[in-house]
Amino acid sequence: MANLEEDSNDLYHIDALPAPRDGGNRVLKCGDTFAVLDSQGDILSRSAHQHGLYHDGTRYLSHLQLSLGRHDLLPLGVSLRHENIVLNVDLTNPDLYNERQLSVPHGTIHISRSKFLQPGHLYERTRVTNYGNVACEVELTLRFGADFVDLFEVRGTRRKTRGELLGTETQADSVTMSYRGLDGLTRSTHLHFDPSPARVSKEIVVFKLQLAAKEERLIHVIVQCAHEAPNPPTVSYEIAYSRAHATAQALEMSDASIYSSNEQFNDWTNRSLADLRMMLSPTGDGLYPHAGVPWYCTPFGRDGVITALQTLWINPDIAAGVLKFLARNQADEVDPIHDAEPGKILHETRMGEMANLGEIPFGKYYGSVDSTPLFVMLAGAYYNATGDQETIEKLWPHIERALLWIDRWGDKDGDGFVEYDRQSDLGLVHQGWKDSHDSVFHADGTSAQSPIALCEVQGYVYAARRNAAHLARVLGHTARADQLRLQAEQLQEKFDKIFWCEEISMYALALDGNKQQCKVRSSNAGHCLFTGIALPQRAKPLAEQLVSDEMFSGWGIRTLARSEQRYNPMAYHNGSVWPHDNALIAEGFAHYGLIDKAQKLLAGLFDASLFVELHRLPELFCGFPRRPAEGPVLYPVACSPQAWAAAAPLLMLKATLGLRVDANECELIFDHPAMPSFLDSLLLRNVRVGAHSVNLELHRYPENVAVNVLSRSGNVEVVVTS
Repeated sequence: MANLEEDSNDLYHIDALPAPRDGGNRVLKCGDTFAVLDSQGDILSRSAHQHGLYHDGTRYLSHLQLSLGRHDLLPLGVSLRHENIVLNVDLTNPDLYNERQLSVPHGTIHISRSKFLQPGHLYERTRVTNYGNVACEVELTLRFGADFVDLFEVRGTRRKTRGELLGTETQADSVTMSYRGLDGLTRSTHLHFDPSPARVSKEIVVFKLQLAAKEERLIHVIVQCAHEAPNPPTVSYEIAYSRAHATAQALEMSDASIYSSNEQFNDWTNRSLADLRMMLSPTGDGLYPHAGVPWYCTPFGRDGVITALQTLWINPDIAAGVLKFLARNQADEVDPIHDAEPGKILHETRMGEMANLGEIPFGKYYGSVDSTPLFVMLAGAYYNATGDQETIEKLWPHIERALLWIDRWGDKDGDGFVEYDRQSDLGLVHQGWKDSHDSVFHADGTSAQSPIALCEVQGYVYAARRNAAHLARVLGHTARADQLRLQAEQLQEKFDKIFWCEEISMYALALDGNKQQCKVRSSNAGHCLFTGIALPQRAKPLAEQLVSDEMFSGWGIRTLARSEQRYNPMAYHNGSVWPHDNALIAEGFAHYGLIDKAQKLLAGLFDASLFVELHRLPELFCGFPRRPAEGPVLYPVACSPQAWAAAAPLLMLKATLGLRVDANECELIFDHPAMPSFLDSLLLRNVRVGAHSVNLELHRYPENVAVNVLSRSGNVEVVVTS
């Protein structure tokens, strides 16, 4: 490079050298394609093993790194706007020397990288600007590689054999890397460059740019993930970006919006809504929220249903997509390898070589005991929010099949409770939402033997039967409605008798295979408030346990009390704090009129959001007690974003407002609404009530919350009880 500064011999010059990377990841996602990048927009193969560009369960890029010749670039800043479309990274050159003379001072060359995804594609535009006063030559180097490993290999699963890397083909403006899997599919990663690089090889391309003073140049790279032979890119960066932006805008327009008097709270809810929209993926049945990036970027039954329940008041279209997708993928037969039984609802579905070969059972896997009753719960809640009887009529046969599974397959021993016991050694040992191998145990720490009946699952069954009874009555099946209502009442009575444990003042975690209580204080019991199975007289003592110092860390309710034998604040399910878990419990508090405790949970997670990057709540964080002036301790491999974590603040806000939608009566109800002290006012727009909507403004006063209707479509009635 030419010398850009005449006076480069400053005795007191401080060299600007590349610093170690901060290790923080940035995530982009579009449909079944996602990317995990570092803070400079690179995919590093030598560290951060989850880095990569993934599509359909396979990593198509394992290395993509930009440098200035042999020199690393200096980071200036990185931003991911709240709509989650484009990652923008600003970089500059370090001090560059020619024979010990400073030839290019740092900060002369500005390099701006902008990246976004479309299905199966990564688009990148690099803008290079010479801010020096003389012309120079810039040599940019892009290193790349593709290992085509299955996502489960990235997670750590070892395979006995793999397919064949087919080598790399180069052309003047492109590179194609290919792999033939053991499943017979050929997967290819195609990189297209504009302008054509000065040099192209199998692992590196070099761009040589002659830049006049103040001149800028653009470099475009399009990465295509393809099955079989890739097609040359036909859509430019600009057109692809317009499509991505239009899709994001359409999704945003369909959501309710939240604006408050607290800008930090706005950052939190904006990030949550944007993350939810990013996690939504189109299916033939509508939109479905993928569970989390990177490990669970696929449809999960439990996660999808709970996310849909959390966001019904924000966008009921999510629930419609979830219900239709799960109905279409409902199990039809007994299949022990996949833990499938007739009527059972999906646990997860995977794409990729290992799923195609059956090396993992998760191509279509049904090993969750709670997805089926949760599916029925969601159907009833969806009808209440939308009044969409046509969809319910289509779903009714699937609802009945799910109810039959609950009665026949879920309760094999006929004791009235739904249990699980995996049918294959390949399946999950524990099949509730806490599905770690050590998550269900007795007070002395010994593992509970299957079949296991979890307390929260009985609550889901109770709510499923109540909701199904209501739907049956709507559809004119009166006798069936009466039967389901009676079943729910009988279950509630028996559940309280068998599961309530005076020793711990809450419902036992579970019953083991010998029908013995697991007398363990766990957050699972809080879900019994969420579903309504808890008797009214149990609500207050149970809630007091949940918010005690034993269970409440200061940020949220732990999955396990500190006094329990297996408590570990760093464990995945045995002492950590999960946002979605807290949100369901907060909604349960509200059901029983314990709004002050719901506000406590909302405040704790809001405070946590102030310490985490992008105000994005991760899947979970550690359960250490809150310390002054410090944030929560992060769990090292938590998914972020995670759909039901992103949805958590939305449900918690709904809980504190006592908000309920009754589309059949065309009512939006605020039952004893309250607002936390950090919010003075709220503006809620496009809250849907069936086919209609309403815009509202809420103000907090010392004794109550005032709800003002700004505008409405249709005859929506806003009801406030105090």
